[in-house]
Amino acid sequence: MNQNLEHWKRAAEYLPGGVCSSARVNRGLDGPFYLSRGKGSKVYDLAGNEYVDLCTSFGSALVGHAHPKVTEAIHQALDMGFMCGYENEWHARLAQRIAETVPCVEMLRFTLSGTETTSYAVKLAREYTGRPLLVKFEGHFHGFNDYLAYNYWPSPGEALPQITPAAAGLPECLQRACIVLPFNDFERAEETLVTRGEEIAAVILEPVNYNSGTILPEPGFLQLLRRLTMEQGVLLIFDEILSGFRTGPGCMQAAYGVTPDLCTLGKAIGGGTPLSAFGGKRRIMEHVAPLGKAQHSGTYNGYLSSIMAGAAFFDIIEESGFYEELLRRSQRLYDGIDEIMRRHSFAARVQGMGARFSFLFGPPAERDRVRNYQDLLDNQWPLFHRFCRACLQHGVYLHTMWHHGISAAHTDEDVDRTLEGMEAALEDVLAEGLDAL
Repeated sequence: MNQNLEHWKRAAEYLPGGVCSSARVNRGLDGPFYLSRGKGSKVYDLAGNEYVDLCTSFGSALVGHAHPKVTEAIHQALDMGFMCGYENEWHARLAQRIAETVPCVEMLRFTLSGTETTSYAVKLAREYTGRPLLVKFEGHFHGFNDYLAYNYWPSPGEALPQITPAAAGLPECLQRACIVLPFNDFERAEETLVTRGEEIAAVILEPVNYNSGTILPEPGFLQLLRRLTMEQGVLLIFDEILSGFRTGPGCMQAAYGVTPDLCTLGKAIGGGTPLSAFGGKRRIMEHVAPLGKAQHSGTYNGYLSSIMAGAAFFDIIEESGFYEELLRRSQRLYDGIDEIMRRHSFAARVQGMGARFSFLFGPPAERDRVRNYQDLLDNQWPLFHRFCRACLQHGVYLHTMWHHGISAAHTDEDVDRTLEGMEAALEDVLAEGLDAL
């Protein structure tokens, strides 16, 4: 790790914190973890040491790092000259494949980051409905755009009923336009939509709240939101930047059988390259310029290398047995981790859905169910961070965030190696003593 520390000192001279994104700070190391390359299911540090990767580029590398089909597609785009800022035939081809796969999508627009994608989606909802208010749920992350950046991961004293900005510098006036509710609270959702429906442009949520513990919707909750929003003329937006393609090509809206009006897609869809999109019903998307007044533009939208990588991504996930094997191995990993925790009488467990999961440490792990962010306020983060650091020492890379996962490149051997490394890491943590926190 000496090379990592040396590079951190050099990087910090020119990059705030030594990183290009604040999320890249690994709390288990109290700083960034620098890599030299990634291949398949593995990443390699600056000294060349190999690790089984359970970060998978925060979920973007669902097909693994440098998948041959993705690499080939990028080389093809390079040969075509990238053509940044121009339209070409590949945009419509990929848009058609997405529309034929994701239930709510009839038209879409390509973007880059999740932050801008959710920002455009809610602005479109406001233009379409002519209403000012947005409804979101505590613990649901929608990127750091000004309209939705409230109660992402507040501390116990700042959680509901407090409305807390998730970042400094937000104009106070925007807070009045965002209603924050507890996830899976049927009564609060119905009361809000019935009494204030005429003011609300959209309800936006992660259908599965991966960004705060992989919290699943209670049976009937998504259906309730769908019914109430339709009755009140409110748009329902599923933010599937992270949840998309974790269980199948139709995303969570297909898995749960609830079709929103709009959705956002990202991370996995670019095969590891920067690509996102917002899309939905034709009658709504036709409000985007030049057909309507809702603006969306950008020189790098639909960047050719990402579009062609996205086409390769669909080729890969449509291969026979892709999801069956991915989901089987994911469940095998979750079951194995839980068995290790039980065998060591350690208060921790996995909460997973499809090819993404979260660790619950301490009191949340002992609860029968976790319904919303309030149930996770006492998660033992310092202990989890120690576990992540110990895993790294045993060849397994976990980033110290809420969500982790494997890719289609991970093998059964990788799962075995991960479980062995995690058990050794847990034994190290226990040997240090829990009183060391």
